[in-house]
Amino acid sequence: MKQVVIAGVSGAIGGALASRLLERDSQTRVIGLCRDPENAPDALRSHQRITLLPWDAESSAAPGAIAEALESLLNREEGVDSFIYAAGLLHGPDMFPEKRLEDLDPQSMARAFAVNATGFGLLTQALLPWLRHRAFKRVVAISAKVGSITDNGFGGWYAYRSSKAALNMLVRNLSIELPRRCKPLACVSLHPGTTESALSEPFSQSLAKLNVHTPEETATNLLEVLDGLGEDDNGKFLSWDGTELPW
Repeated sequence: MKQVVIAGVSGAIGGALASRLLERDSQTRVIGLCRDPENAPDALRSHQRITLLPWDAESSAAPGAIAEALESLLNREEGVDSFIYAAGLLHGPDMFPEKRLEDLDPQSMARAFAVNATGFGLLTQALLPWLRHRAFKRVVAISAKVGSITDNGFGGWYAYRSSKAALNMLVRNLSIELPRRCKPLACVSLHPGTTESALSEPFSQSLAKLNVHTPEETATNLLEVLDGLGEDDNGKFLSWDGTELPW
């Protein structure tokens, strides 16, 4: 049985990834993490091969609680085959992407970093005992092209861009340390492409000019990239079509 942990499973991309994985392989089991499992899609909540666990990226106690729960769910020797971090925060009731410097808000910045970056690092730390098995495993952060420092030609979106750039740096750091402790492994950042979701919904007018994917299409694209990963891909920033992006 393949064991896949997906953080942010109640979101559009995380939920679509879980559904596609369960649909295509009867030997895959998903452990889905989200703030409130009751908000996960009905099809996931009723599926026999998924376990949903409450997890809040903004809580410092959450990684420890996940590790404790995994002790009773998953043998360490069996391990985790893939860890996909699909949690993300762009806007909220009191939070919206900044257009200019005067829009910067310390609470919004802190929330963006907690959800988009820090949560990934702390969950990887918590999952470390389940990543030490001898089979090839994937550690994947769903990032964003706007987190590329080299590619930034428009500015704005300070909190989101900065936190995704921080996520990319965490991936680069982990891609150096994890192979020493968990080989064989590929740790990568992955740009999902523009996807129909609650995250992108407020920008529907701007998205009309872009190639927008459904969550199901995005999941199919991302899993094709993940299926093709090898040890040589460790430390890369990849787009949904498999091309390499600049950091």
